Amino acid sequence: MRTIKQSSPFKRDLKRQRETILNKNIADSPGNDRVLLFTDGACSGNPGPGGWAALLRYQGHERELSGGEPATTNNRMELLAVIHGLEALKRPAPVRICTDSQYVMKGMTEWLAGWKRRGWQTADLQPVKNVDLWQRLESAISPHQVEWEWVRGHCGHPENERVDVLARAAIRR
Repeated sequence: MRTIKQSSPFKRDLKRQRETILNKNIADSPGNDRVLLFTDGACSGNPGPGGWAALLRYQGHERELSGGEPATTNNRMELLAVIHGLEALKRPAPVRICTDSQYVMKGMTEWLAGWKRRGWQTADLQPVKNVDLWQRLESAISPHQVEWEWVRGHCGHPENERVDVLARAAIRR
């Protein structure tokens, strides 16, 4: 067995190919009942004016959502992108959420249970930031079967780039 270093261009190319094939298969499979939700948040300054965007894709149909706030943070915009995307769904569905936000993904998949157990406090017993949005996101997710996929931001992922443009445009509205 051969070990390939993390920085190997060969390994990066294989990973890119695998991600492209995975995304293509999910998006282009006929009869696929999974909703794809691509999200991004942006902030000019942090805090400052911010924008969020979501792209919903289901069986060849797409819907773009975006909005913003005059005084916010990047993390709040990332959370709102996912929340608005999920709240736009009319009925329970299997959903794959594709985000470049480790904060949102890890918050929901790794940290949430501990926060709740500790009364919405972090491991070092500090209040969880954005608790209002974490609770709203938890509620928005509850009717759905959710899978999370982290995508590297600003690396040419077409849907991630698209929601990034929409989120940045929402800052200026």
